[in-house]
Amino acid sequence: MKMSIEQMAEIARDLGILVDEDFQECQNAKKNAEAITGEIQDILKYKEDQLPRQGEIWKELTCLETEEYRLRKIGSKNVEDYKSHLRIQKHELRKKQNSYDMSTAMIYIINAISCPRTERSYFLKWMRMNLDKVSCIKLSKLKEKYKEKCKNSENKEEIKEIDQQISSSSLGTEHFFREMGQIYEASLSLPQTDPARQQLQHLPKLCAELLLDGFPLELVDGDASHIPLRWVSDVLSELSDLVSPNGKIRVVTVLGVQGTGKSTLLNTMFGVQFAVSSGRCTRGAFMLLIKINEDMKKVLNCDFMLIIDTEGLKSPELAQLDNSHEHDNELATLVVGLSDVTIVNIAMENSTEMKDILQIVVHAFLRMKEVGKKSKCVFVHQNVSDVSAHEMNSRDRKLLLEQLNEMTQAAARMEKKEENKNFTDVMEYSPDTGNWYIPGLWNGNPPMAPVSVGYSEAVYELKKHIIQLLGNYECSAKDILDFKEWMTSMWTAVKHENFIFSFRNSLVADAYMRLCTEFNKWEWEFKKEMYTWVTNAERRISNFGKVAVETDIREFLTCLKSEASTVLSKWEAKLQKNLTEYFKQTESRVDLVEKYREEFSNSAKSLRKEIERSVNSQLTAAAEIRQGMVELDKIKENYTKEIEKAVCALIDECREKNVQMDETDLDKEFDKMWNETVKKLSVSKQNATNVFTSVTNFLRINLSHRGSHACELLNQKSLHNCGEEPFKYTAEGRFNRFKHKLNKIFSFQDHIMAVQKLSEGIIFLCTQFVSEKVKRKMNYSDTYIEEILHIIDEMLQNNQDINTDIEFEVSLKQHICGFAAREFQKMHEDFIQTNDPYRCLEKNKEKFCDDFKDVFHKRDQSQKKAEEFTNKCLKPAIEDFINRFLRQDIIDEMLRCEEFKTRMSFQYSVLLDLLSQDEFQNYVDYIWSFDTYVYKMICNQIVKHFSSVSTFKYENKHLQSCITSIHEAIKKAKTGKTNGLKAFIEDICKALGNKLVISQDALGAFMILNNADLGQFDEYLTMSVQDMTKNLTETLKKTCIEAKLQHLHVLPQLELSSKIIGCGKQCPFCKAPCVAGGKYHTEHFASLHQPQGLSKYTWNTTTKLATDICSSLVTTKNYFNCNATKGKCQPYKNYKKFFPNWKITPDVSPEASDYWKYVMAKYNNEFAKEYEVEPADIPTGWLEITKQQAKESLKHSFNIKWG
Repeated sequence: MKMSIEQMAEIARDLGILVDEDFQECQNAKKNAEAITGEIQDILKYKEDQLPRQGEIWKELTCLETEEYRLRKIGSKNVEDYKSHLRIQKHELRKKQNSYDMSTAMIYIINAISCPRTERSYFLKWMRMNLDKVSCIKLSKLKEKYKEKCKNSENKEEIKEIDQQISSSSLGTEHFFREMGQIYEASLSLPQTDPARQQLQHLPKLCAELLLDGFPLELVDGDASHIPLRWVSDVLSELSDLVSPNGKIRVVTVLGVQGTGKSTLLNTMFGVQFAVSSGRCTRGAFMLLIKINEDMKKVLNCDFMLIIDTEGLKSPELAQLDNSHEHDNELATLVVGLSDVTIVNIAMENSTEMKDILQIVVHAFLRMKEVGKKSKCVFVHQNVSDVSAHEMNSRDRKLLLEQLNEMTQAAARMEKKEENKNFTDVMEYSPDTGNWYIPGLWNGNPPMAPVSVGYSEAVYELKKHIIQLLGNYECSAKDILDFKEWMTSMWTAVKHENFIFSFRNSLVADAYMRLCTEFNKWEWEFKKEMYTWVTNAERRISNFGKVAVETDIREFLTCLKSEASTVLSKWEAKLQKNLTEYFKQTESRVDLVEKYREEFSNSAKSLRKEIERSVNSQLTAAAEIRQGMVELDKIKENYTKEIEKAVCALIDECREKNVQMDETDLDKEFDKMWNETVKKLSVSKQNATNVFTSVTNFLRINLSHRGSHACELLNQKSLHNCGEEPFKYTAEGRFNRFKHKLNKIFSFQDHIMAVQKLSEGIIFLCTQFVSEKVKRKMNYSDTYIEEILHIIDEMLQNNQDINTDIEFEVSLKQHICGFAAREFQKMHEDFIQTNDPYRCLEKNKEKFCDDFKDVFHKRDQSQKKAEEFTNKCLKPAIEDFINRFLRQDIIDEMLRCEEFKTRMSFQYSVLLDLLSQDEFQNYVDYIWSFDTYVYKMICNQIVKHFSSVSTFKYENKHLQSCITSIHEAIKKAKTGKTNGLKAFIEDICKALGNKLVISQDALGAFMILNNADLGQFDEYLTMSVQDMTKNLTETLKKTCIEAKLQHLHVLPQLELSSKIIGCGKQCPFCKAPCVAGGKYHTEHFASLHQPQGLSKYTWNTTTKLATDICSSLVTTKNYFNCNATKGKCQPYKNYKKFFPNWKITPDVSPEASDYWKYVMAKYNNEFAKEYEVEPADIPTGWLEITKQQAKESLKHSFNIKWG
């Protein structure tokens, strides 16, 4: 006797068995479900009436969104005008969606899923069952017809029509939730305060709760082949809030051809319920969440597993019907990109179909490898008759690997990544462990055949293997919000005609920014350590030969350079070790930036070379200057001794007269003695070196390899006449000779502006270098001009893309060297004058006279001399010490600010500051004098920061360090066996020699005519040091930051601007600055490109400013021409051919460039006036962008999480 389940339920009741359907929750749910499904008569009409927002409106919206990225229909239209028009069309469609009232069915659905959890689960079950019944009969007939036509019919259009009927006649729960998603997304186009929008804000949370209960959520709309991105993203955000902080997930996906049992495989493996009985195959992609139990959490290191079931990839014949090859590639790329493990189902015997599917899958894996996503895959062979004969399938595995290698090479050619020769180049794969064989689900022909036990057993073994793969994953599991960001980026990437995945991806940008932040810390630690080492080395050089006779200074210099090399090697090794350790971790998504490891490693090597050259240059200069000072010091010491001898003789003479002498008498006697003694001294005037001659010689040597023409150019102009006026590039030489011809093929003025800008940047760097040396008030060293010429050569080498000639190079070097020689000549002459022995004697004449009177009258000098030693010797040395090290403290403090951590962060803060100041001239300065503008802004930032945060804590730290050393030196000198005041002072100076540089002039002047009592002197000295500490403390507290910056030996803004500007490269099309990390990277990129009109570009046919943005142009068929193309028009898509070191990626969204669109729209007329051209035709959409929207787009473009 046959009996239905419903009839069984009646008998169960009679027997007193509890029946689920009798519970109130189940009854209510059934009633709610039937209220919806009972109204369905004609499925197509029902969908039009009750689910109006999907269908044609939604499909049109998805087409417009895709067109925004691909621009296939743009024709000859202006890019930004076209994109603006597309946005308007999208807005109109959203308005149309909002014009519909909430349908009865949707009101029922929303109310039903708002019920308690149990009732909600019953409701969804009843809905599935009822909808299956409704669509089953019609779909069964259509599917039979579809199969027949596919086998026999030559009419492809007929097959396509039946396929469309199947889609239209399908009605599942996904359609209702799809409608809910469109209701929600459409509401977001309404103002935030609109009640209609606010009433729907709870919908994502309802769906998040369903996802948490194990109900599948549609990820990719099967009909529109599109992700409703905002809807899915907000559902995931709500899900994250629900499970926080336990939201780590692993993702498993299945891919394969249509009708091969992918959904059944997942259902069997994980005990889930993807729809398999609705009468049609899966369309699109669905995701389902599985909560991991506590035991498995330890194995998998995650809280949830996300399972993605996908639409079947089509066979070549069927793909031709609706051009779905492209769709299959997109779907495969998307789900492979989202997955930690991808199960590739290849249950088919047709080798042609198999190759086609493999090519799609391999293509997806190759793309993931290029973006740093390390996916794992398992090939599952279904319907295998003898699964136990694993060894017998070795030939098949070998054949599969050969096919995979073949597909890899084909995909690599398409992606222009030919270095990938084998499948194993793309990902980890072993033919032995990467292939699984599963028997058919049925023992015989369904539906009467029994289920195969072997199927479940094989699936269970496969499940264990997948769990093992996930447990051994190198990278940590993503949290739900990371998955959301990754999904958004992946979908944006596949929407482009060619898969484009870059730093516009927020997770990759975040991973890159973290790497940059860490590398910048290590780099600064390296630089700071070497700055400290060099400062100490310079101090040792300055104190060389003062206290004791030492070896030749050249030997000392050699020893220091050797010591420097050892320290540099140690820090370079530490930097490389830090980098290695960083990439070993499982956090921070290091896998996404693995391909940049070598760049940062090379940056570390180059950094060491740069610092080594700078250190050696500074040591050489210090040694040369000290060598000159040693000779001067001897002369001054001899003169001082002669004066002291004469004064002592005068004292004896005056005392012998035995006559009462007043102050006037003593002054007269002292003046007489002074004049007579000075006349006897062989005071030879120090002759100044001709710096111009020296600089000219070095310039000739530098240009000698550039040929005879360079020498001829040098001879045409004296260095004395160079560098007096602002440098202006006039394009004389070979460019000028072809000027008329060049103007026909590209803008000659653009070239002149580029060269002028380059020259201004080089001049700025050299001027800062000269200013720093002049500020020290030291003597001139030839290493200075060698350093300047190195700066110029390095900048020219790094900007070879700007074509310059020998005339430009010579004139630029003459200009800079002329200016530098003039400044260094004055510095040298000032140094000679300051250190002239006769002048030094005259400077101390009054002091010597006072000392003479003290000795004559036998006054105790202990207190006076203690104060003199403190204020003339110790205090300047302490101030010098503080000024040398305060620079590092200021840099340390600024680098702790978010905006200084990476170039991207600083660039964001600069543009944000420009927006808040809202002054047109600032934008002009930023665009055309980027380096100078950044330098000034850093100066302002330092002043602003330290106007509210005092530098005193750092200065006091250094002050107390010096005072501690002084007290220790005094204590040590007191306990030592010192014989007299001179030895006592020498012991103090020797003890302080490794910390302070005490002026020899001041020390010499202090030591003569000194009759202070040693016992009293050390007491007064301690008191005097205490008074000095107090006075210095007060002075440091009162002095403003601007004044402090003036006294620093090296300005902190120079180091900060060097870190922030980095390579200094700008986009060849729009001049946006490169923000890549590490100064020596090989690939440049900008976070935000700008309309080309802001850089003075106009349309070819008019003098109107251009509105095109290069991040849009690189996806079009538009053309460009410039110096690099030699005036020939080239497609923007091929820009890499001419600018191989630049990576220009399309915008992640139509709103990404809103910042610069807002700026250009606001200051259109001002820019036109500034550039003496006509204003741009601003796209309509740009005029509607608000300042707040510009700010938000800026934050999004730079992936900023703070501020």
